[in-house]
Amino acid sequence: MENRELKVHAKNVRKKIIEMIYSAQSGHPGGALSAADIITYLYMEKMDIDKDNVATTERDRFVLSKGHASALLYAILDEKGLLDEDIHSFRKIDSRLQGHPSMRYLKGVDMSTGSLGQGASAACGMALANKLDRNDHHVYCLVGDGESEEGIIWEAMMAAHNYHLDNLTYILDYNHLQIDGRIEKVMDPTPFKEKYEAFGLYVSECDGHDFDSIRKAFADAAEIKDRPQVIIAHTVKGKGVSFMENDAAWHGSAPNEAQYKQAMAELDEEEA
Repeated sequence: MENRELKVHAKNVRKKIIEMIYSAQSGHPGGALSAADIITYLYMEKMDIDKDNVATTERDRFVLSKGHASALLYAILDEKGLLDEDIHSFRKIDSRLQGHPSMRYLKGVDMSTGSLGQGASAACGMALANKLDRNDHHVYCLVGDGESEEGIIWEAMMAAHNYHLDNLTYILDYNHLQIDGRIEKVMDPTPFKEKYEAFGLYVSECDGHDFDSIRKAFADAAEIKDRPQVIIAHTVKGKGVSFMENDAAWHGSAPNEAQYKQAMAELDEEEA
């Protein structure tokens, strides 16, 4: 897919994120917007997933370990044509679009997540199951940098290396911010690259908002055999909405009407 097409999809994903969170007056826009380009590349170009195989095990799988960014997952499923729900029902009573994604309700949600770190472990188990079943499909897992303060993240990566899970790729959404501020000041989990390498993973890095850079990082990871990979995606929290960018206050806040209109206007003006 050409970059200009990916940019259009990414813009649509960001608009849907804002639409959902504004409609619900609840949600987590900052970390959803930061990973919009990565998730767009995965679903629109990289992953083997479509309407015909979404309900089967014969496809690639994606785990959103940072489950509070659920609006991101629902937005890309809708953009891909895999969501049969009205996005405006997000976080409403009786809606299947819960604040944290549940695999009980929606095809295409591959793991229920919310408790930070559990998605990384589940993805490891899924990749191991694929190995045992001789299923050649890949497992991708998006983790947060703040989430990486959880010990279970590192236990999962240690296990992934132990079982030589070269069918597993973790992606770090490295936007430097969590709900209480900069990760380095809350509970510093850095340096990431050196830690990942010490745990036996292959590491590549990319600009998480540049599709050429994203594509190259995934291509490099795909060449690796006998061990899992991790892609450090350097991103901006709240990317695409000027007043949300690099502001921890937008980790879990919903825009008011004026802010909603400004955000949508800015995204509409974004060049494709």
